[in-house]
Amino acid sequence: MFTSKGPSLRELAVQALSSVERGYDLLAPKFDHTPFRTPDRMLDAVEEALARYGGTFGSGLDLCCGTGAAIGMLRRLCRGRVTGVDLSAGMLAEAERVHGDGGGAGRGDGAAGRVDFVRADARALPAVLDDAYDLAVSFGAFGHFLPAERPALFRGVHRALRAGGVFAFPIGAPLAPASPLWWAVAGFDAAMRVRNAVWRPPFVMYYRTFPLGGVREDLRAAGFTVETVPLEQFGRRPDGSPRWRLVLARKGAAAPAV
Repeated sequence: MFTSKGPSLRELAVQALSSVERGYDLLAPKFDHTPFRTPDRMLDAVEEALARYGGTFGSGLDLCCGTGAAIGMLRRLCRGRVTGVDLSAGMLAEAERVHGDGGGAGRGDGAAGRVDFVRADARALPAVLDDAYDLAVSFGAFGHFLPAERPALFRGVHRALRAGGVFAFPIGAPLAPASPLWWAVAGFDAAMRVRNAVWRPPFVMYYRTFPLGGVREDLRAAGFTVETVPLEQFGRRPDGSPRWRLVLARKGAAAPAV
């Protein structure tokens, strides 16, 4: 799962015993050589679906951007400003190095517009981002937020979007309880709960706290209308349902002036 350029077991252990912010600061220089980076296959599938759904967008926001895996996708989909937001200064430094306007020239990604990065907690996005974006995306970060934190997270994204803007992210189908992967993630979540009960600071990362039903309810409560489209590149389960869907949460249009 890890390449020779990735973190050692000792480095992973130190990260796991740190806070979320400090852990990712430590992991940042080697993060792209771990299986935690969003796969290009997923990024490509989401880009294709968004291109069909909305064509091009004005400005784009990558929530919990990490080292910037989705920045190239946003630059191709968006005509204007692209912003990456993350809590970890170390991850942002890597994103800036690779994708910032100073270091991103000549990448051949069809880039257009300005790229900037903002260090912020996704649960409390700064007011400077309000009403500034037409598309927001997020990949692989929702396990870092407890269910009780989702309303604040979604309200912040809602404020950051302009009227008619879209918040898009992939979500996987529930795992079958008989599958080895179900037992693996259940074991991981249980181990993290024990770790956080006996060790401080906590490291919040759970795989089974983001079910589509509850997420849809919280998005609607934040003011979004919600639809999903299947990501057919990942196939379907035996019951015919898609293995992965793209959630498309749209902020309502502004009320007409009177």
